[in-house]
Amino acid sequence: MLNYDLIVVGCGFSGALIAHLAVKRRNQRVLLLEKRSHIAGNMYDERDPETGILVQKYGPHSFHTDNPAAFALVHSLGEWEPFVLRVRAQLQDRLTPSPFNFQTVGDFFPPEKALEIKTHLVEEFSYRPKVTILELLHSGDPVVREYAEFLFQQDYRPYTAKQWGIAPEELDVSVLQRVPVRLSYIDQYFDDRYQMQPKGGYTALFERMLDDERIEVRLSVDACRHLELKDGTIQLDKETVSVPIVYTGALDELFQCKYGKLPYRSLSFTYKTLPTRDFQPTPGVAHPMAEGYTRITEFSKLMTAPPDTDKTIIAYEYPEKYGSERGKEAYYPILTADSQKLYQRYLDEAKKYPLLYPCGRLGDFKYYNMDQAVLRAAELFETLPLQP
Repeated sequence: MLNYDLIVVGCGFSGALIAHLAVKRRNQRVLLLEKRSHIAGNMYDERDPETGILVQKYGPHSFHTDNPAAFALVHSLGEWEPFVLRVRAQLQDRLTPSPFNFQTVGDFFPPEKALEIKTHLVEEFSYRPKVTILELLHSGDPVVREYAEFLFQQDYRPYTAKQWGIAPEELDVSVLQRVPVRLSYIDQYFDDRYQMQPKGGYTALFERMLDDERIEVRLSVDACRHLELKDGTIQLDKETVSVPIVYTGALDELFQCKYGKLPYRSLSFTYKTLPTRDFQPTPGVAHPMAEGYTRITEFSKLMTAPPDTDKTIIAYEYPEKYGSERGKEAYYPILTADSQKLYQRYLDEAKKYPLLYPCGRLGDFKYYNMDQAVLRAAELFETLPLQP
């Protein structure tokens, strides 16, 4: 441990950013351990050798934020290009904007009824730009509730059941509030002031972040097999750790699931290369009623300058039970009242180790967006003690 000032477990955005800040702002030496065989976590991407298309191997990502500090921080890491994400949802026999907007009303109701629904929505919510599906379902206006019930039964309920493997009523309300219903014709997925993609892809961005001789990256290392935590002391390969450890993995696994397993949702993907330039109108199309899969991503549309090719690559995305044959990675914490109580037990256990700092979507057991993960990591970094 004399060779390092900081140990980071996990090379996703949270871990890699903290390692980067440690060397740039504190001139520290960092040991970065990553379970997978590559850097960049779930943002890992690689170019398909046949088409030149950049494929995001763990599902689609695009950076968006309204926070100037988050924007300034990620902008300092490399070159970015403006990118406004648009998404569609397949309801019944047609594609409609997601988040749902006034076009959705017109897509599924006759003109007179559509006008009535839009009028009631505007009057009920006093010209707000967007609302949550829960607000619509609990409206005192029967016209609004009827529309909300249509959306809930056609999209939110079946999509949620597939995505999370449980009924919507069991989920923390924050999950159902992530995708609003728009009270306008705006059809972009996010409203944030800053929306962009890294030039050259996320893996290239991470390579630049970690390109420093003071950072030692060890891939294919499952830290949980090398760390031993006992009586407030942490050992790494039988050597006592005397420097801070930022741990971005699943906290229950660090403690051998001694209180039970925290619930996570996993994903698997089926990729297809097709002999056409265009498969669907937008990068992502949600399929709430499809058998098994939840969405289809077309990767060339996630880039501002797609390669010149007469082919395209798509991926069918299937939610999986974490720990199953196809669900090997923990993607999303399943936020319920019981799961958050269980996480608190593990967090209380972690607090017994003064040098241990959980962070990230898994370590914090929170459904972070990228900008939230960046801000949380930067905030945690400032609290890490300096070594004598």
